[in-house]
Amino acid sequence: MNNGTSTGPNNPQRTSATVLARVVAILFWIGAWQIASMAVNSEFVLAGPLDAAAALVRLLPSGEFWRSVGFSLIRIAGGSAIAYLVAVPLALIAAALPTIRTLLQPAMSAIKGTPIACTVVALLIWFGSRNISAIAVGLAVIPAVYFGVLQGLDRADPGMRDLFHTFNAPVPVRLLAQTWPAIFPYLRAASQSVLGMSWKAGIAAELIGVPTGSVGERIYQAKLLLETADLFAWTIAVVALAWLFERLALRALDATWPASAKFALRFRRHEPEGAPVVKPSIANKAPILTASNLVCGHNGIASSGPFGFHLRAGDIACIEGPSGAGKTTLLNTLAGSLDPVSGSIERGHGDTAIAQVYQDIRLLEELSAIDNVMLIASANLSSAEARKRLKELLPSDAIDAPVSALSGGQRRRVELVRAFAASSHLVLLDEPFTGLDAQARELAQAHILAHMEDRAVLISAHDAASLDLPLDAIISIGTACHTGSQAARP
Repeated sequence: MNNGTSTGPNNPQRTSATVLARVVAILFWIGAWQIASMAVNSEFVLAGPLDAAAALVRLLPSGEFWRSVGFSLIRIAGGSAIAYLVAVPLALIAAALPTIRTLLQPAMSAIKGTPIACTVVALLIWFGSRNISAIAVGLAVIPAVYFGVLQGLDRADPGMRDLFHTFNAPVPVRLLAQTWPAIFPYLRAASQSVLGMSWKAGIAAELIGVPTGSVGERIYQAKLLLETADLFAWTIAVVALAWLFERLALRALDATWPASAKFALRFRRHEPEGAPVVKPSIANKAPILTASNLVCGHNGIASSGPFGFHLRAGDIACIEGPSGAGKTTLLNTLAGSLDPVSGSIERGHGDTAIAQVYQDIRLLEELSAIDNVMLIASANLSSAEARKRLKELLPSDAIDAPVSALSGGQRRRVELVRAFAASSHLVLLDEPFTGLDAQARELAQAHILAHMEDRAVLISAHDAASLDLPLDAIISIGTACHTGSQAARP
């Protein structure tokens, strides 16, 4: 039963309690440190927290302190940045080319498993001490980022990959709107571990190499002179710098999504000025697609067919059949997502462009309805026109809301608008009216008729009679396969 008390993560009382618990935990360990220092009773062996704080206060105003911090910060941050710039493209290449992946695997595993001390000693022999921390940090960060990104690519949603492929999205759009959100959570998880570790690796390298002017040199001097309070003061400074560096870097990383998808809007495919949304070469009932003895299935195993039919510009056809009969498999085969088991598919144009509405919802959840449409839309379709089309099927307040906040039926309608906003010859609709009430269904069918122009449209449904559309052909699965053009059912 709901007693009216919120227990969510944003509850002020819970947040205050969490902060208080952390403060108490910190004070506990500071107290334990102080007690241990008093028990040892030697500031040369174990300086207390008050002595360390006093040393830090003494160091903070000095220019030498900030010069040392700047020296190490530039190299550690620079080494981390270069590592990301190397690891992310390497992971992208390795995911696309199995040979490269196999070649890189032992090298990355060796770098990941080599103790930092051994790495630093070898680097000192080759490069000297001046920039040792930057190189050591790079070698510590690269494997973690590489394997994290590779894991994200391996687990990327194949449905979204098919969507951007079917709509023939430009490479920059695919990278920014499909690849980046796929790797983002894995890259962030790796970053949470590796960003703080970069300071550990960098300072450890400086302690071994002792480059002049570095934080590592100052810590080494404090150790030689038995200035334990200064040693702890520098340690506190390093921990604070590592924490701040991690928070700022993660915040910058978080800002990249969904900003990258919005930036991808700049790279929408260019269309000739004045060209219509529909591909201009398909008028006058020109042939769009012909299937001959087409057998569909998965991994070479037939599941439906053979089919024989043809679609012309302006045709509306229906694939009808019960659930599991193979309607989706046929549509995906026509789209090119699946290879035919046998038979042939001939397209009327070598560059036949396809738009598709899938059986499952495929939208970028963090983006608004208008952004999802514009990301795929023909480049000469204005934002105002896209909004006008969305208003035909959605309430005005849903157009700029994240699609994750929309109902299933509203999300389906966004996909329908997107399909007819794309520049295409052929539109494939896989049970597009699922989840729509009678009024929404009527509006959706009117939208198809209003915006199909000279495209061919192929719709799957359990029963063609349920469609209030002027059908030119019906392709039945489970019974005799109808070919060619057929009168629409009343």
